[in-house]
Parts: sequence; C-alpha cells; structure tokens
Amino acid sequence: MYILASTQASNFVADVDRAFLFILAVSFFFLIALTAVMIYFIFKYNKKRHPKATQIKGSNLLELIWTIIPTILVLIMFYYGWAGWKPMKTAPDDSFEITVIARMWNFTFEYENGRRTDTLFVPKNQPVKLNLRSMDVIHSLYIPSFRVKEDVVPGSDKFMWFTAQNEGIYELFCTEYCGLQHSYMYNWVKVMPQDDFNNWYADTTQQVASAAIESPAATGKRIMNNIGCFACHSVDGSKIIGPSFKGIYGHEVTVKTKGEERTLVVDDEYIKRSIYDPEADIVDGFNKGLMQSYQGQLSDDDIANIIEYLKTLK
Repeated sequence: MYILASTQASNFVADVDRAFLFILAVSFFFLIALTAVMIYFIFKYNKKRHPKATQIKGSNLLELIWTIIPTILVLIMFYYGWAGWKPMKTAPDDSFEITVIARMWNFTFEYENGRRTDTLFVPKNQPVKLNLRSMDVIHSLYIPSFRVKEDVVPGSDKFMWFTAQNEGIYELFCTEYCGLQHSYMYNWVKVMPQDDFNNWYADTTQQVASAAIESPAATGKRIMNNIGCFACHSVDGSKIIGPSFKGIYGHEVTVKTKGEERTLVVDDEYIKRSIYDPEADIVDGFNKGLMQSYQGQLSDDDIANIIEYLKTLK
C-alpha cells in the first residue's frame, strides 16, 4: 500500500489551498506585526521614559486605515473562499456516480453494477459524484488530500464530487462525531488509471466465485460485517447498543409492541421484521430509535443468509 500526498490530488486542491494560504499569510503577518508593535510600545512608552502620562489625540486617518485595509482583506478572503467553494456545488453531467452509505460505524460504497466495497475505487481524471446517504445519524465524509468534505444527513439528498488527478491511495474518514466508535469510520480511496478501473468494475467473477464457495452462514456473517451490525450487537453475550446475537435464535425475548409488553420467540419471521421494521418490537432493556430499516438494502436471500449465521451463535 502506498499513499500519495500530492498537492494536486484532485481538481479542487489549487483553489482551496490558495484561499487557505492567503488567510494564513494575512494572519501571520498581523500576528508578527502587532506583536512587534506591542513590544516596541512597551519599551518606548514605559514608566521610566515617560513618568508622566500625556494625552494622545485621536487620528481620523488612522481610523480610516485600520477600517479600510481589514475590510479589503476580508473581501479578498471571501472571494478566494467563494471561488474555491462554488464549483463543488455543481457536478458535471458525465460524472461517474457512486452511492455512499454511512451508518454507525462504517462507510459502504455501492456501484451501479451492484458491486459493494469498503474501499472507494475511482478512475483517474474522470469526474466522480458521491451520492451520500445516512442510515442513522449525521456523519461527515472527508477526503483530506482531495480537499472535499460534506455532511451526510439522514433524510437529506446530499452529494460531493471531485476529479482525482493522481494515481494512489488516500485517506477517507468521518469528521462528525457519531457515537462511541466514531473513529472506526476510516477507509481508503484508491485512484486507478481508467483502463484498470474499467477492468476492475467489469470483473464480477471474483464476487460470484466467492459467493459460490461460501456457506450461507459465512455469507450472512460477511453481509452483517459489511453493513456494520457488529458495531451495535455483540456475539459473545455482552451488551452494547443492541441485544447480543449470542444464542438469540430460537430463544424467547420480552419486547414492547406499540407500548404493550409481550414475549416472542426469535424465529425467521421475527428476525426479518426486526431488520425491515426495527421499531416494531423493542427488546426489553433497550431504547427505540437506534436502528434504521434495511428495507430496500437487503434482499430476502441476504436475510436468509443472516438467519443461517445467527443459528450458529449458540
């Protein structure tokens, strides 16, 4: 694995860095200049040199200078910031689109051909549009080397786009505190030459082969790992955010359904309902509103494999 720290990793780097460096330069200039003036005044107007205070009259010229100059500098800062930010809000029509699913606590990247990965694979020198979806709370997707960051808000259609200009591997992580394992939301962006990306994108044989040799239980475990189930549910009996999966299948649980307490057996139907409608039956001792529905994300076959895996957790 190699990581590039090129200053031109994406098309936004130059404009963002220009605004940042200008603001930094102005800040340092005034920090040094004001500190120097302050030290000069300390020596020039100390009590030994001027034992008797004298009245100093105001200066209209000085007032104009320190009003006009800062105003001009702030307007220049605004211009550079606006020039760097404005292009980020309009993605090209020919952008390659990828759906980003954020949840506690991982990112999943879904491609239009059905591929789903934990690493973001993108082609070099082609606009890429990331459609951002959150399944639970507010997250924030940040790729520092590309100078792009966008909040991922539940129920809101948001996106970010960029054109990766250098081949390599770059950091990607969440910058919005989203719970106990917020720091686990750490992934990579792999930028590939167009031909290599096309070959990778078109090659689904490895996925088919893996699915063919995996047992249903192994497939279920892989699915659950990909969608972040183990961040909230343990397999060793310990209590995290949701009920533990250990020994859950076939056992009775006490739940609240529409405010009424009842006892249910954890069977195939119960598991399917819990995945598609997690608010229907709240297990005693746990809070509602902590899990989002996976309706439309998981197929019946996916759930069948998940059930087979849960059966193995005696």
